[in-house]
Amino acid sequence: MSSDQAPLPFGYTFAAGAIAGVSEILVMYPLDVLKTRIQLQSGTPTPGVDHYNGMLDCFKKIVKNEGASRLYRGITAPILMEAPKRATKFAANDKWGKFYRDLFGQQQMTQSLSVLTGASAGATEAFIVVPFELVKIRLQDKASAGKYNGMVDVIVKTVRNEGLLAMYNGLESTLWRHILWNAGYFGCIFQVRELIPKAETKKGQTINDIIAGTIGGTIGTLLNTPMDVVKSRIQNTTKVPGQVPKYNWAWPAILTVFKEEGFGALYKGFIPKVLRLGPGGGILLVVYTSVMDMFRKMRDERLGKQL
Repeated sequence: MSSDQAPLPFGYTFAAGAIAGVSEILVMYPLDVLKTRIQLQSGTPTPGVDHYNGMLDCFKKIVKNEGASRLYRGITAPILMEAPKRATKFAANDKWGKFYRDLFGQQQMTQSLSVLTGASAGATEAFIVVPFELVKIRLQDKASAGKYNGMVDVIVKTVRNEGLLAMYNGLESTLWRHILWNAGYFGCIFQVRELIPKAETKKGQTINDIIAGTIGGTIGTLLNTPMDVVKSRIQNTTKVPGQVPKYNWAWPAILTVFKEEGFGALYKGFIPKVLRLGPGGGILLVVYTSVMDMFRKMRDERLGKQL
């Protein structure tokens, strides 16, 4: 995501990413709840337990049986997570972009550099989000509703019963999930911006960003959904001393799901996920670009007064 304009300091890109992330999660979070519920289903329906036959069925049953507020259960962790997560995503993407341009002697970003930069930013981001993701998954799962009384209770019980390192359950699958999504997202944004006509107005730029971000978010979701499915299951599994969890490492877990439930199970929750992260990718890019433009304007006005 290079720009011809003078670069802003790290703090500005970090703040712009944080604002973009919180904006996106406030709008799109209920779809994340639907996605997680569907992904955590395995095997045949259990009598007395809600079984979801798709996104709309999941939505109706949650609202009917648990109340509409349940669609925002667990949002505290994502809200607290989104600021550092998205801030890290965009700030790391800028820093990695500069690093790779210098490393390979490139003056401008290329398609391959955009993919490499996005993957590196995704890996950086993953280390920030794992504990927050674990808390969110356990709060969103209906089976865990009676176990935890909120975000802090999840942390306390997980650390007490499973150990401090349990907060990083699913690190490997989270790394893969974020590497794949960010590589697809930033790589597509670069390519789409190269293909569509350059915007002449602010409105045109916003439309271009919505198009590029939405396509990037959709492609990233296609690439990383299998990893997201196994990540949800790994992080929702309580560690028991002396027992090897059914879902432990990412690639073996993908094979397990494929053998037991078929290929389609690797894309459980894809519809709500892509409906969130497709348009969500557009929201992220529009808000990030707008905030960065505002910061540049503030800087330029401040510099103008000093002259």
